[in-house]
Amino acid sequence: MQFASYRHSFRPSRVPTLTRSALSKFLRSCYRLRLILDMSVLPESDRNPNALANHVRQEARTIGFDLVGISPATTPSGFAHLQSWLEQNYEGNMQYMRRREAAYEHPDGVLPGTKSVIVAALNYHAPCTPAGASFPAGSNADMGQPSAIGKVASYANSTADYHDVIRRMLKQLGKTLHEAVPGCRTRPVVDTAPLLERDFAKIAGLGWFGKNTMLINKQAGSWLFLGALLTDVELEPDTPHDTSHCGTCTRCLEACPTDAFAAPYVLDARKCISYLTIEMRDQPVPTELREGMQDWVFGCDICQDVCPWNRKANETSIPDFQPSDDLSPLDLKWLLALNNDEFKARFHKTPFYRPGRAGLLRNAAIAAGNSGDVSMIPSLIECLNDDEPIMRSAAAWGLGKLGEQPATDALRERLQIETDLEVQTEIEAALR
Repeated sequence: MQFASYRHSFRPSRVPTLTRSALSKFLRSCYRLRLILDMSVLPESDRNPNALANHVRQEARTIGFDLVGISPATTPSGFAHLQSWLEQNYEGNMQYMRRREAAYEHPDGVLPGTKSVIVAALNYHAPCTPAGASFPAGSNADMGQPSAIGKVASYANSTADYHDVIRRMLKQLGKTLHEAVPGCRTRPVVDTAPLLERDFAKIAGLGWFGKNTMLINKQAGSWLFLGALLTDVELEPDTPHDTSHCGTCTRCLEACPTDAFAAPYVLDARKCISYLTIEMRDQPVPTELREGMQDWVFGCDICQDVCPWNRKANETSIPDFQPSDDLSPLDLKWLLALNNDEFKARFHKTPFYRPGRAGLLRNAAIAAGNSGDVSMIPSLIECLNDDEPIMRSAAAWGLGKLGEQPATDALRERLQIETDLEVQTEIEAALR
């Protein structure tokens, strides 16, 4: 039905006999009438919390969610953990979390009057480095020439942005609930609102928190995207998952290359490669963390790769999350040579667009330095002339790491004309 399109195309100014208020009331009445007449509206006898909950679970699975659970609207125990976490400044420059701290206490901070939180999960697990991966046309790897590569976290190695995919599915689930309960209110949430989705997933019975802070499900592991649908409809909740199944295992803590875990279940975001990729995209990576970034150019999967609960995790069946062969791994020489227009053309509407060209290529320059591949020196020398200071800084560090006379000569030459004080300092450090 094209009701929404009709409503938005209707101009009140064209009907002088009706006030805007009267017209608005009329349109709302039409909308309510449509819902009442809709055959999918549940009978009154089936609108009890248990029947509604079963209806929602069934519809969520029909839509395509792998897991679904329902939590009552409450203050999760994780709120106290969040407060302690913020007190330790582990959020880094994610100041929006501190500004919205009070809103995290209860779902009412997102949707006033919330009674239930529907938590849904999608499995995104796919090989990070597909066998026989094809590289971008014209790249060294594509032409059969040896080339250093950069690894990409699994959640980003497809062309789809998971925010868009899950939000679309949650809106569909919300429509189902609106049809069942006319006049109800809903709001989909995917990472963008002050809601502790992971805590509500636990309350909704979807899993437990691993020592790497990830939600883990016995069957699905931790390769899960979470989304939530808030509603003012009372739904029968699921049984919370109150047990942990990590035992004495500490593999995730020990494997982290940047030592980002301050303690079990506590992540110092400031050291996490995923944080460095997104939240620090316009700043130099702290020197002490660069070697730990290894060959990762976008995020990191190590703490999930080593988790025993992920050994038997199924691969995703969601078409939008299927890996794109030319996105993971990435040819570093090809990546470092991209100009702004080429970057936009290749990565627009993909997760790679979020850190921007400078942020992504900064990581690539660090990966090139960590590679030990001296064939990367010419590419890094070219980056010394990049318009972005953080690119020149990263290139200088990479050249210093690789050494060799051509790298040293290029650094000295650039130092003579460099005007940015931070880049000057970086070059001087690379020459020591």
